[in-house]
Amino acid sequence: MKIIELQERNNLFEEALQVFWKQWGNEHNYTFYEDAMVHSCTTKSAIPRFYVAVKEGNIIGTYALIRNDLNSRQDLCPWLACLYVEEQHRGNQFGYKLLEHALEETAKKGYKNLYLSTDLEGYYEKYGWINSGIVYGVSGEHIKLYEKETGQRSKKAPLPSR
Repeated sequence: MKIIELQERNNLFEEALQVFWKQWGNEHNYTFYEDAMVHSCTTKSAIPRFYVAVKEGNIIGTYALIRNDLNSRQDLCPWLACLYVEEQHRGNQFGYKLLEHALEETAKKGYKNLYLSTDLEGYYEKYGWINSGIVYGVSGEHIKLYEKETGQRSKKAPLPSR
């Protein structure tokens, strides 16, 4: 399995868009995914970014690093979103590899923590993610908030010389 940032491989864009939308979208939001992904491929900002896992020429998994996962915690950034591994490839640690890749990419971009929201029970905990509360969606519903340190050390200003 190879993990590819979509901005670096635009030839995978149309197929990746279909995979993301099929897994995370609905009949009303295709243009939402298309617009978000198009602009992630052209921005000079570190995020948003969309990633695909490719095995034997086929996209078997996805994830994205985004500014906010449409929830109340606008103070937290970045967010892991759209983590997915095709069912026939589950149980091979591909989800774990995507999570680790996301943490590495987040650290490279200079962030100390990565956040996610989910209703899954037990999945992220087994990989060391900490349930640190809840977040609220625009309709008032709540969902669990998780975070994990990326290993990025904060850059301290050098001590003044005397």
